[in-house]
Amino acid sequence: MLYLCKSLLFSEGLKRNYNDAPDRVTFRSKQNVDYSFLIHYSAGLGKYYLQLEDDVFSAKNFLTTIRKHIEEQNMKKSTWTMLEFSALGYIGKLYKSSSLPLLARFLLLFYQEMPCDWLMTHFRELMTQRETILFKPSLFQHMGTFSSFQGTYNKLKDKDFEQGVYTNPSAEVYSNISTYQKNLPKLAWEAGEGFFWGRSPGRGDHLTVVFQEPTVVTGILVETGSGGKDLLDSGQVELGQEVLTKEKQSCKTFQSLGAFINGIFEMQGIDKMHNSASSCLRILVTAGQKDWVIVQKIRITTKQSAS
Repeated sequence: MLYLCKSLLFSEGLKRNYNDAPDRVTFRSKQNVDYSFLIHYSAGLGKYYLQLEDDVFSAKNFLTTIRKHIEEQNMKKSTWTMLEFSALGYIGKLYKSSSLPLLARFLLLFYQEMPCDWLMTHFRELMTQRETILFKPSLFQHMGTFSSFQGTYNKLKDKDFEQGVYTNPSAEVYSNISTYQKNLPKLAWEAGEGFFWGRSPGRGDHLTVVFQEPTVVTGILVETGSGGKDLLDSGQVELGQEVLTKEKQSCKTFQSLGAFINGIFEMQGIDKMHNSASSCLRILVTAGQKDWVIVQKIRITTKQSAS
């Protein structure tokens, strides 16, 4: 091990993968070894291990959110190796402690091959977890502006981070847009990594949220699409009053708040224009499209929750 530390220090014998400069290879190789030692030391200290950095900012109640997410994953039939609570690098990655000895050996074995955040993906796949399990909104945000590698400027930020984990009011969610697989409309309303994914919507199609109790809405954010695809090209957001007594899946009347712009609708101060309680929120498609549509999230603030 003394020889290993010496070779890392002087960049002797390390592979120049990806055409990285020698000092960059030394930095990322030593980082992998450091992580390996840390993970090995932590293996017996608890049931789970969460990888963080010293320059991150956490969301409110992040521990409660993580605990709940672990319980939900453990209830599923499929096994998991790594849960992700941030999309950035090696931040917010959670493992079962039973996997840590293997992970420590893996990082030490391939320390000079590639950066740690690439190695972790290979480890997850080798442990038979094929898909990423990424919780949204992210619970950790990178706050530093300078990298530990030569003090270079680093503007890395997680676009899905939110300081406060939102909780929409209780509601039922309906849509007449054909749903793809299990990406149900309610997943756009609930917290978590889920979303609604529907086949090509036509004019007049909708996604309607029916509140359990009338609610004074103060703010609305609706995001559609993923990676620039499956955006809602033409649509508007509406608030409704008086739930239909028979179907209970819509309201009698609706008032338009405005249209989507580049697949996003956002408005604050809604109670100043509509100060009465609403019973429905509706996303109405105003022109058909061939592309499918993803509704990533619907988030509202109310007079009760706004402070």
